[in-house]
Amino acid sequence: MNFSYPIAPIRSFSEDELKQIKNGAFAKVKKDGCLPQGSYLTTPFVEYVKVDGKMLLPTNHILKAAIVKKDGLTCVEPRNLKEGDEVLLGDCPCNDCGIFRDEDAFPSTKIGHGLNTVYEGSTTSYRRLFYLMKEIHERGGKIAWVLGPAVVFDYDTRLALSELADEGYVQALLAGNAMATHDLEGGYLNTALGQNIYTQESVPNGHYNHLDLLNEARHFPDLKSFIVSGEVKDGFVKKMVEKDLPIVLCGSIRDDGPLPPVFSKATEGLAAMTEVLRDADLIITLATLLHSVSAVECAPTYRVEGDQIKGTFVATIDITDYATNSVVNEREGYLVDAIVTNVQDFCVNARNNLIRFKDAEGRLR
Repeated sequence: MNFSYPIAPIRSFSEDELKQIKNGAFAKVKKDGCLPQGSYLTTPFVEYVKVDGKMLLPTNHILKAAIVKKDGLTCVEPRNLKEGDEVLLGDCPCNDCGIFRDEDAFPSTKIGHGLNTVYEGSTTSYRRLFYLMKEIHERGGKIAWVLGPAVVFDYDTRLALSELADEGYVQALLAGNAMATHDLEGGYLNTALGQNIYTQESVPNGHYNHLDLLNEARHFPDLKSFIVSGEVKDGFVKKMVEKDLPIVLCGSIRDDGPLPPVFSKATEGLAAMTEVLRDADLIITLATLLHSVSAVECAPTYRVEGDQIKGTFVATIDITDYATNSVVNEREGYLVDAIVTNVQDFCVNARNNLIRFKDAEGRLR
């Protein structure tokens, strides 16, 4: 099928094109963390800026960031700006502002989503994503998963995610305290929020189970020590820890516990998310509106490597179109696909297609 990992060459500009684009204007930051008046903030698209007669790309794309002139161009989140930084000015990506937006840099992954559209789980959507996952897997690339707690309330989903991690389709996990807590609760007491993870039946006093899990886990300095103790029998978090894969857990004001590795300071959590997503090839978000949108804001739309631009594709899956639309809108429909479906079914379908039911040559059915 005509859908592949997004890679594009850095665009060349003719002399006539360069003549029509003005040099970008820059202003210095007067106070740490404060943008100069009229600063330009990045969009999800590939954006070139004319500097001293040459078209340059920021080396580290970040969404809604300032473009700073320093050894070329770099993206800096407004709160991280320092006094004296030279920030690009402009109110739109146009020739007068010195900005050229390339919306067609990755034609092989252009889906053509509009905004605020209901997307359904179709065979085409599934196959697009599974082929992309397989290609990234074969290239030795990085797939990051952003998960809400709903994905670990079901036995088969936890098993499917664990098998996907075992087979190399998971390189990072981003979530909140609740997702990790209930997955560990499943491995510790066989329940999630006090319900049996297989039968969904409530157990006596089960509403205390996640608190018992948190209390036990907090006796240990980190998740690895807790897992090594042998008290957690199975689960996705256990698999991630055993494979030494990065886990970023960001907390909220409502958290019980929390677990030892949870970031309670928002800016520290955002920095950790940005770091782990910096080199992601694909981000899959499941059943969490807050963490999905946050991850998409932290992640680059693309990164520059040598003379190539490598895109970061996002697949968002949720039972409500409001959640998926929020992610699609954050990307302005660019390098993103959405499937509205039950996330438990999605995980099992992914496992079945990518691992269990391939043909003899390893091709997807």
